[in-house]
Parts: sequence; structure tokens; C-alpha cells
Amino acid sequence: MSEHLGDRFSTRRRVAIIVTLGLLTGLGPFTIDLYLPTFPALKADLSITDPAVQMTLSATTLGFAVGQLLVGPVSDRWGRRIPLVSASAVHILASILVALAPNVAFLTAMRALQGIGAAGGAVVAMAMARDLFSGKRLVTMMSRLALVNGLAPIIAPVVGSWLVIVLNWRGVFWILASYGALVLALIALLIPETRGAEERTTGGFEELRAAYTRVLGDRLFLGMLGTIAFAFAGLFSYVSTSSTLLQETFGLSESQFGLVFAICSVGVFLGVQTGSRLTPRFGPQWVLVGGTAGMVAAATVLLLLDAARIGYIPLVPAMFAFTLSFGCCAPSANVLALQNHRADSGVAASLLGAGNMILAAAAGPLIGMFALTSAAPMAIAMLTCAGCSAAMLWLIGRPKDITFQL
Repeated sequence: MSEHLGDRFSTRRRVAIIVTLGLLTGLGPFTIDLYLPTFPALKADLSITDPAVQMTLSATTLGFAVGQLLVGPVSDRWGRRIPLVSASAVHILASILVALAPNVAFLTAMRALQGIGAAGGAVVAMAMARDLFSGKRLVTMMSRLALVNGLAPIIAPVVGSWLVIVLNWRGVFWILASYGALVLALIALLIPETRGAEERTTGGFEELRAAYTRVLGDRLFLGMLGTIAFAFAGLFSYVSTSSTLLQETFGLSESQFGLVFAICSVGVFLGVQTGSRLTPRFGPQWVLVGGTAGMVAAATVLLLLDAARIGYIPLVPAMFAFTLSFGCCAPSANVLALQNHRADSGVAASLLGAGNMILAAAAGPLIGMFALTSAAPMAIAMLTCAGCSAAMLWLIGRPKDITFQL
């Protein structure tokens, strides 16, 4: 295998691969967040409480985390395509079963299975990117995947709010099953095997333990894992809470809620584009410094504006600034995390994804313990996560000690 497998493909083939990997990356966030606007209908149909609905969300997020821990090492051992196809098939089956769920217990179990299935796309897409590219092309590729990963949790509820107008909550999951089927078809037609037989791991538990030891023994990886995981938890605090906050506390309609989410999705897009352009000039570590500082500042302003009790409109620019800053962070953190781990890219990608999801899964229920009579619980969670992200960057990542080679 050559140094850069992606160089073997034509421009058209590379674009097709990038689009497919982007769809794979988006499958997880859409699986988790597309049904957020259906919460009121879901509660009414199954006669369940708010905590029970939140549990279905947490089950999906935890399933997504566990699935990545399983699929990543398997993809290092057996190649990328077999785990990817298998996980996508599980996602399609679970989506259909969720749409047919007779009660909340079955729904929660199938949502966890759905999360496990969606995990394949997330972890394998990142590992494939590391297989295919390095240097500037890897930065570009990671920026594309980070763009999808950042936009999808924000766009998904917007799309869900449109779907719920014409479909019931079960229809949303039929749409997810169709999304999974589309991705599976694209994998079969467009995605090559990017991990050759000579690069695959061949041992059992001892070799897997050695891979985890190598990755977790890398201070740079641990610093980037903490930085991006806490940053994503801050974003998820906003995503998981804003639907209830804006619609029930501030009285926004579904279309108004969708507009606010659309504005914030532009923030992620601009952040990723800005970060990817600044990285070659200043280095990803310094882009991270600016991005984490921006998240802390935005969350602080959000908390102060909420305390002033001047309505929801002034809160929107602060939420926009937070998503913009997150967008700057995501590609840089992922590139640095994978920089030293091409041979163990599946394990490294699985740990990155699982870390994001585990912290995100904890954020929603913790905020749900407090009455959303204002934006304060959400803002405090966002500020706490942003502060922890910045601390992980400076204390463990140590920007001054990082060397990045384009």
C-alpha cells in the first residue's frame, strides 16, 4: 500500500468517497437527534413521562458509544468494509423495529441497538480518512467530516420538525431506515477496502490491549480526546435542551424553533471552514486555543444575557458564537488525535467517538434534572464543558509542545 492510498483515485472517485464518508458520519447524529421535535407526540402516543423520553435519547447515545468501541478494533482486524456493512445492516433493522415499537421498553432497547448500528459509520469513516490521507489532505478531509459531525446534530432537529408536520413520530424512523439503506448501497458501490491485508492486526486480546496501550499512552491523543469530548458535550447540552427551552419556555413555534437551529447550523459551518483555513497558517493547536476560548466566552455571555431576562432573541447570537467556536475546534482536535496513530486508527477513532458520546449522554439527563424555566441550566452546562475543554487542551495537550507536520 502506498503512503497515501487516496492518491491512487481520480478526483471524481475521491469526491464520491468523501461524500459517502460524510453521509456515514452524519448517520449517527441524525439517528440520535432527528426525532427530538417528536418528543411531545411520542409522550402522548405511548403515555410516558419526560424522563422516559430522555432515557430513549440516552440509550441511543450510549449505544453509539459502545458500538464505536466494538467496531473500531474489529475494523483494524478484519478490514473496514465488513464491519461497516454489518453495522449499517443492524442500523436499518433497528430503525424498522423502532418504527414498530409497541411500548417504551421495546423502543428504548431498539434505540440502543440503532445507536450501535450507526456507530459503524462514524468510526470507520474517520479510520478510512486516516487510511487514505495525511498532511494537508487529511486536514481537509477531517474538516469535511467535522463539518458533517457538527452540523448534523443541529440540522437533524430542523429536518425532524419539518417531517413531523407530514409524518407521525414513527414515520421519522422509517426515514432513518431509508437513510441507512441509501448509505449501505453507496458503500457497496463506491467504498473500496482501505486497510490492506498486510496492515491488519492478526493477534487476539494481547494485540488489542497493546493497541489500546499505545493510543492511551499518547499524551497528545489524551489531550485532544478530552478537548473535543468536552467541546462536543457543550454542543450537545445546547442541542438536547434547546427544543424544550425554546418551544415550551419561550413559546416558539416549530417553524421558529427550526429557524433558530438553522442560524446556529450556519455557525458550525462557518467555524469548520474558518478553522480548516487557519490550520495550515497557524497550526491546529493554536486554532484550538482560539476555538475553546470562544466557547467559554460565548457560554459566559449566554448566561449573563439569560440573567438579564430580556427574552430569547439576544440569546441567539451567543448560541451562534458557541457553535461557530465549536466548528473551529473539531477538525483540528481530530487531526492531532490521529496524527501518531495510523496503524491503530480504528482504535483511536473508536475512542474519540466513544468519548464524545459518553460525555454527551451524561449532559442531557443532568440538565433534565433542573426545571427549564430559563436558559440558565443549559448555559451553565455549556460553560462547564467549554471550561473543561480548554483545561484539557492546556494541561494535557500543551499547545506549545505540539509539532504538526503538513
